[in-house]
Amino acid sequence: MASDHVGWVTESAGRGTLGLIISCLFTIFLCTWVVIHPRVCQTPLLRLLHKIALFLKALVAPEFIAVEGLQEWAQAKRTVNDCATLTGSELKLIHAFYIGMLAFRYRTRQGDRVIWPNQFTWLLEQRLIDWKDHVQWGLSEENIFDKSNADGTGKLLALGQVSWFAAQSIMRLVHSLPLSQLESMTLSHIPLFAVTYFFWWVKPKDVLNPSTIDLPDMSEEQRTTFEAMAVSHAFDNEGTGNQRSFWSIWYLTPRVFEKEAEDRAILERQQRLTELTEQGPVLGIARATNLERKVATDELEAGSLPIKETVVSHWDPELYRSRFLWPATCLFGASFGALHLIAWDTEFPTKIEEWLWRGSAIATTFSLLIFMQFEKVILRWDGLISIVSLSSPIIYLLSRVFMIGGVIAAFRSSDPAIYDTYVVSNYWIHIV
Repeated sequence: MASDHVGWVTESAGRGTLGLIISCLFTIFLCTWVVIHPRVCQTPLLRLLHKIALFLKALVAPEFIAVEGLQEWAQAKRTVNDCATLTGSELKLIHAFYIGMLAFRYRTRQGDRVIWPNQFTWLLEQRLIDWKDHVQWGLSEENIFDKSNADGTGKLLALGQVSWFAAQSIMRLVHSLPLSQLESMTLSHIPLFAVTYFFWWVKPKDVLNPSTIDLPDMSEEQRTTFEAMAVSHAFDNEGTGNQRSFWSIWYLTPRVFEKEAEDRAILERQQRLTELTEQGPVLGIARATNLERKVATDELEAGSLPIKETVVSHWDPELYRSRFLWPATCLFGASFGALHLIAWDTEFPTKIEEWLWRGSAIATTFSLLIFMQFEKVILRWDGLISIVSLSSPIIYLLSRVFMIGGVIAAFRSSDPAIYDTYVVSNYWIHIV
């Protein structure tokens, strides 16, 4: 511990510890809690817990919230394009967001179920519903705005505070004044805050009650097809155990592309199983590889499909293969850890803490970049590649824990220069 370091500094003509902490925490709060646009939940308790879970996720791993915002925006854009000819291009992004956040449902005997974006598009394609009736369904823009608790004043306040904090940080660097570790962490949230806000700018916020309709009459075949398109039943409101599970609070919403990928995988497995057994179970399985032989034998004995895979992450294929959006996404994802390196020369209480901070910032940056290179990560053994894909998020989270701990511990012995200030009046004179 350096002899000239200081601990808690009282407020004075310059800066004090309390004022610095309040400014940073308020900015982080605006970059996390205020920016969150949660989905519709079944109960008030789940709604509160869901928002707290998203807040914690944004606090610890803001890159993931930004990517979720991007993927939700991409799904909404896809819904708008798919429904363009069916609605006379009247379905807008706000409608697509509203449907995608599980706010559009249909009544059942037990309660209500979600109408997923792919189901909504299918209903239009089958002419079972007509867009001209969308006002009656509660899908008018006026009704959505009325249900949304988004506040333009709040957004302007957030943008104003974040812009002011960024400007102050830049001016300190211009004057060769160091930033505290907490300030550099706060500054790192801002680009991801801006990106997330961009993608969710027109998304309704804090919708409490969904729009619920009665489904039109369908044939038995149509009903079976419609229900098979449901992405998940965990978010329905029919009082079943899995619908009340607290695990669901960590999910923003499952995406349609995940359901489509799952359906394709099941179909491919069914076709493969048929090929292995088309000349008789014994001959067909004898021609398979060892792994296929075991899987096919188990499936034949069970008479059912394989157990559902545990998916750790799955990026939207269209985004993942985009030549522009995906590199930009990776760049913003890496920005959070990289911006922490602004505090590279900031003094820490000990050399061990200093290098733990530096190493964690570097590990955060590169582990996330590595993790984002895998389109789909599944919890299973696929050789050495599994070690890389599954260890990278673990390294990221451990690094974040070290960094957060380092921020808190650093205030016990800080460089006194972080409390020095610069004179603003000189700049106002030049401007005038």
